[in-house]
This record gives sequence, structure tokens and C-alpha cells, in this order.
Amino acid sequence: MTPFRPIIGITMGDPLGIGPEILIKTLNDPRVYSICRPLVLGDAGILDKALVFSSVSMDINCPETPDQGLYEHQTLDVLNLSDLNPDILGLTTPTAETGRAMENYIIKGVDLAVKNQIAALVTCPITKTGLKLAGSQFHGHTELIAEQTHTKEFAMMLAGKSLRVVLVTIHMPISQVPGALSSDAVLRTIRLTRDSLKTRFGIPEPRIGVAGLNPHAGEDSMFGEEEKNIISPAVGSALKEGIDVKGPLPPDTIFYHAVQGAFDAAICMYHDQGLIPFKLVHFKDGVNTTLGLPIIRTSVDHGTAYDIAWKGKADPSSLMEAVKMAVVQAGNQLSGN
Repeated sequence: MTPFRPIIGITMGDPLGIGPEILIKTLNDPRVYSICRPLVLGDAGILDKALVFSSVSMDINCPETPDQGLYEHQTLDVLNLSDLNPDILGLTTPTAETGRAMENYIIKGVDLAVKNQIAALVTCPITKTGLKLAGSQFHGHTELIAEQTHTKEFAMMLAGKSLRVVLVTIHMPISQVPGALSSDAVLRTIRLTRDSLKTRFGIPEPRIGVAGLNPHAGEDSMFGEEEKNIISPAVGSALKEGIDVKGPLPPDTIFYHAVQGAFDAAICMYHDQGLIPFKLVHFKDGVNTTLGLPIIRTSVDHGTAYDIAWKGKADPSSLMEAVKMAVVQAGNQLSGN
């Protein structure tokens, strides 16, 4: 065991998805307990079914508070927050009940993190449809957590060993991206990235690359003027603040250079600009982490995968990496990096 073993809260996610299975597979690995004390926020009955389904022998302990957990290998510590009927596991679409449950796991996890009862929050996948059926006003984890923590400036980072990408805009039609971009938004994202690389990733002098929006980064405005009017001014302001940043760079080459080690992170203008190259490199082991929050939050970088849920096919690699990253970020925050 390492001296520093933070309590890491892990939400179960959508009960009908692969969350319960990847949780069991991850927490059946004794290496997890050597680096942290994992506390599951979910449904003990569903997890019991997942144990039987996965042929894994673990005792379930249901503490009332995080400090009451046992945190020993082969014991699953579960903060039991719902009492779902296990018969729902045959369903292939979310329900209002499962939507409410998955939202409650997140809300409780954020509350514990804000109160410093857990050192970080790791989230298993949820469905936006389930949240909608439950009457939630939020489209996903990021928006919900930002609202609960009163965070106005935040950004999504996808991180792996070879590549980190940060998004200026997230979930919107590509036709709306140019109108959603502004120099202020790009500059805020550069600042968030610099600050997070320092404090959460322990990189003293982060090097940041910024992608252009258009082919060839606009080619002197031949293919668009967003680089000239929006992105370049933001990069110029960041340079004046002493940030080590370059851009706008051609989108078809920036990721190659980032993977080769030229940048600690690449800032992207829209969702697929960043996620296509990222998932090409880190399809199984990528981690989603939210920058700008007062709490540490990491997540798997995949969805609920209803097509393979409860079939024994789910790969826990991304969840394992998300737990490891949460521990690293918690350690860096504690040491004041």
C-alpha cells in the first residue's frame, strides 16, 4: 500500500449500461486498493447481480458515510442510493426510474467531493435520454456538475498517455460552431488548460497548441476568417500573459506534433476535431476530465454501450485509467502543484 490512499468516489452510472460490469472488473483488481480507497455510489442490489453475472466473489459493504468504508480487496464498499428492481436489467432502453437513480449518484458524489469527504469523483457512463426521461434539465455530467458547484468557466479534456485535447465548444451541431466561437472563449480555454496542467497534472510550464477551425488554419483567410478574427487574437493575449502557446495551427498536423511531444495539450474548436484523433490513439484507455471545477472529476471516455451491456464483453480499461488519473490529480492537488 502507498502512504497516500485517497477515498475516490465512483458513480455506478446507468444501471442498464456497462457501468456495473466495468466497476466489478476494475474493483476486482487488487492494484486499485494499493493506490486508493474506492467508494461506489450506486445500487447494491444491481451490483450484487453484476457480481453473480461476472462470476466474481466479493462481499458488499454498505457504509452510511465514506469514513465507514472497509476499503479492502474483495470487499465492495457501496453507498447505497437506490433500490432498483433487478428485473429491469432485461431492458434495452432507459426509464425515468433509472434516469433519476443515475442523476442522484452524481449529485451525491459532487456533494461529498465539495465537502472533502472524498478526494475525487470518477463517473461511469450515463445516457442523456435517461436524464431527460427523469425530468432533468441537464444534458450530461459536465453541465450538471458545473451547475451544482456553481462553476461558470469549465472545459472538457480528453487525456491519455500520448495525447490531451481540450474543447472550446462541446455538444452542438457543427453548423453552429463558427457562431459559438469567440476570442474570449478561446482565451478562457487556454487559461483553464494552463492552470489545470499545472495544478492537476503537475506540469510546471505547460506547452499548449491551438488548432485552427478551417483547413490549413484558414490559409491567410482564403478558407475562412475565424483564425484571423477570433483564434489569433486569443493566442496573442495568452502570449502576453506569459503562457507558452502556439497557434492557430493546421488541424491536420497539430495532433501529430502533440503525440510526438511538442505540446502538453491541444485545444480544439469543436467536439469531433478533438475526439476523432484522440480516440484513434486512446480508444480503450482514454479519460474524460473536467477542467475548471473546484472538485476533481474524471470519467470514462465512452458511453453506456447498451449493445454489449450485461453480455460480459465490456472493457474496463478506461475506468481503470480514470481512477488512476483521479488519484494522480488528488496527489498533485494535495502537494500544491
